[in-house]
Amino acid sequence: MCGIAGILRPSVPAEQARERVRAMVSRLAHRGPDQRGYASIGPMHLGQARLSIIDIAGGIQPMANEDESVWLVFNGEIFNYIELRDDLAGRGHRFRTQSDTEVILHLYEEHGPTFLREVNGQFAIAIWDAREERLVLARDPFGICPLHYIRRGDEIAFASEMKAFLADPEFRFEIDPEALAQVFTFWTVLPPRTIFSGIEALPAGCMLVADRAGIRVSRHWDLRFPEEGEGDGRRAREFEDEIRETILDATRIRLRADVPVGAYLSGGLDSSIVATAVRRFTDTPIETFSITFADPDYDEAKYQEMVSGELGTRHHTVHCTYEDIGRIFPAVMWHGEKPILRTAPAPLFLLSGLVHDHGFKVVLTGEGADELFGGYDIFKEAKIRRFWAREPGSASRPQLLRRLYPYDARLRQGGDVLAAFYRRTIDAPGDWAFSHRPTWENTRALLGLLSPEFRRRIEGYDPVEDLRASLPAEFGRWHPMSRAQYIEFRILMGEYLLNSQGDRVAMAHAVEGRFPFLDRRVAELAARIPAHAKLVGLKEKFALKGAFRGELPDPVLRRIKRPYGAPNKESFFAAPLAWRDELLSPEAIRRAGIFDPAKAAALLKKCARSERLGFRDNAAFVGLASTALVESLFVQRRPLADHGIA
Repeated sequence: MCGIAGILRPSVPAEQARERVRAMVSRLAHRGPDQRGYASIGPMHLGQARLSIIDIAGGIQPMANEDESVWLVFNGEIFNYIELRDDLAGRGHRFRTQSDTEVILHLYEEHGPTFLREVNGQFAIAIWDAREERLVLARDPFGICPLHYIRRGDEIAFASEMKAFLADPEFRFEIDPEALAQVFTFWTVLPPRTIFSGIEALPAGCMLVADRAGIRVSRHWDLRFPEEGEGDGRRAREFEDEIRETILDATRIRLRADVPVGAYLSGGLDSSIVATAVRRFTDTPIETFSITFADPDYDEAKYQEMVSGELGTRHHTVHCTYEDIGRIFPAVMWHGEKPILRTAPAPLFLLSGLVHDHGFKVVLTGEGADELFGGYDIFKEAKIRRFWAREPGSASRPQLLRRLYPYDARLRQGGDVLAAFYRRTIDAPGDWAFSHRPTWENTRALLGLLSPEFRRRIEGYDPVEDLRASLPAEFGRWHPMSRAQYIEFRILMGEYLLNSQGDRVAMAHAVEGRFPFLDRRVAELAARIPAHAKLVGLKEKFALKGAFRGELPDPVLRRIKRPYGAPNKESFFAAPLAWRDELLSPEAIRRAGIFDPAKAAALLKKCARSERLGFRDNAAFVGLASTALVESLFVQRRPLADHGIA
């Protein structure tokens, strides 16, 4: 992928605007170390930092059509560009390059702003139509590629990452209190809001058009489920062939590149399916990459080695310790650009560094399968709670909760603790947020860390109601599991996993992640599969496992889903950390004004003396530390070197 930036109708003279775009692109150099390009076309100024993957010699950007009436900068890949190119050539279009970039230009010429209906890819696109004086910004259906913008009067400035706006001396970065309330509820910010006031994020699957008539944002794609009961007659095995063939083809077209392509291998089902699919389309050994952990509670090396041996891959690992996570955390926040509640992005930052060090620019990975095919524990939790709600007085039904976490000894022995936690949420099975309400309520307790002054700024604001207002009109007519899947798909996957654990930590080392499960065809097929074929009893991803039975090692197929995670508060107390001591000191906390100094100090003391903490305390500490870093790096504009990163 790449980094893109631009300014339309700048409020400064053209020469200053061009220099500002150059400065914006320089802050995106990590995304595109291979080449930089710029163009000014009347009121439009464009720039790009390129990561060369397809048509290395010919895909230089900004790129224009033959008469230079349409210009483009583009981050991402169009995976069906070969088929689109052939179709466009048949319609009379002539091509000068072999790039997918030029295909987008001709596709826009042919279809105008509706061109995205033809595209299968991951992208953030900016098109300037000089004849119509029209700027088109578009983001892929899943939110794989980021895109942000600022509006000031007639001026629009856009960029792949918000740090590009540090090039604007007149723009002041400020933490948006309501956005932080969203993070401390959903683990992320809901677009178009970002963590910084005045910066907007183009939502996944949306297009912005700015022209003489003004600015309009519309949705070009969304995940839609059938109404409850519709199509329920089909069994899981009836979908298996279609699932397998669609995923195989989604993998095949994601191998299109003029550079080597590797694969992540976690040892779980999803990455193993992807690696197995890759093997179908290559005669050479696959290069696979994994994280191993010093903490055995998080380490999955045994399964990684098993799948690698079965597939005959050339396997590479990076070993992650507590000290590693604490040391690199400031860099993770610089690239992530928003507070987080767990350290999981940090090991993935190390993993993309391993990929880069082995000379790879592209890796395939398994994100999206859990959301689309029903893999998460939250789907099982909701199913058990609905079953329990039919007989609220039952003593046996809540004991099913013990079966959800066989990999966690603390929870496996705590059926009564789990039952007590969920008991208060079983009396409203008709609640639109029934599946997620316990998690959100648990996380929202973190708002108690905020200073009284900061809390007053969010009085009366309810993030959950904000989310509710943005849901599709037909949401309430879907099966309860479909509703849960949509929430996971749009929020946790689209705005957290693909961002903080995906694009940002990968592109920090100029590595492009590609996701076969996040192919529109795969997603639309998964949405058609009824809930009873995805979650059979408490057996997750039933139809997906059936589709690849016989092609994967049995232990991988039989494994209970184990979510990827990393050590949290332990990572910040295993060794001295100058940035922690400085930014989390009472004086620094008081100066920033976001958190209550006394409560922050009490939390630090608890973390320092306790070996293991529960979710809430871990999330509170990581949220405190990550917010302090975001405030220091962006609001105070202090460089990474001040935080111990060379």
